[in-house]
Amino acid sequence: MSGHSKWATIKHKKGALDAKRGKIFTRLIREITISAKGGGGDPDGNPRLRTAILAAKAENMPQENIKRAIQRGTGELEGVNYEEIKFEGYGPGGVAIIVDVLTDNRNRAVSEIRHSFSKNGGNLGETGSVRFMFHKKGLLAIEKSAATEDQLMEIVLEHGGEDLNDEGDSWEIITDPASYEAVAAAVKAAGIPTVMSEVTMVASTYTKLEGKEAAQMVRLLEALEDCDDTQNVYSNFDMDAEQMEQMAE
Repeated sequence: MSGHSKWATIKHKKGALDAKRGKIFTRLIREITISAKGGGGDPDGNPRLRTAILAAKAENMPQENIKRAIQRGTGELEGVNYEEIKFEGYGPGGVAIIVDVLTDNRNRAVSEIRHSFSKNGGNLGETGSVRFMFHKKGLLAIEKSAATEDQLMEIVLEHGGEDLNDEGDSWEIITDPASYEAVAAAVKAAGIPTVMSEVTMVASTYTKLEGKEAAQMVRLLEALEDCDDTQNVYSNFDMDAEQMEQMAE
């Protein structure tokens, strides 16, 4: 698991995302809207919308909010026109970073993302400069106290999962995007809680950071995530779990 995935898992465990609940809802609503706009309002025929709705339900978003977001996307309700932009760049130690943005103001988004990179030891790269290092995957993180290896391996094998990894105090299930829903549903049906469950970008190689560079990378990650138009941030950094736990305090 990349340092970014570990960092997200730690923040979920510590409840650090609770204070950002409103911002999480905003991001999810934007994703539902743009998904419905691009592929229609029927989740059965729109995999991206289906995944977005699952993510919204996982955050306990009210059904009415989900319905209105879909209607804005399909044009049934008036809404904002969002543009999708994917930024690629480098962080401390040459770490690869991808930032997904949904914005109604391209100039503002470019300015904020560029500023976040330059202020925290990173720099923007050209389109395609780091994307080849990442692949879209389903990822579920589960505390070891919640399930045994045998339980999870059975789910992985029966529902099309790709791998089950031991990440110290947690298990990590990796799936192909097409199998994510089936695996996530099987985990839920078994009564196994997750600390993170999403379709994300997983790197093929990782860059280990320590000390000052590791701390700077976390500051960059948080700065990018705090940008108003940011939907997702992916990176291939890794660092010691102990240092990461301290930074999450």
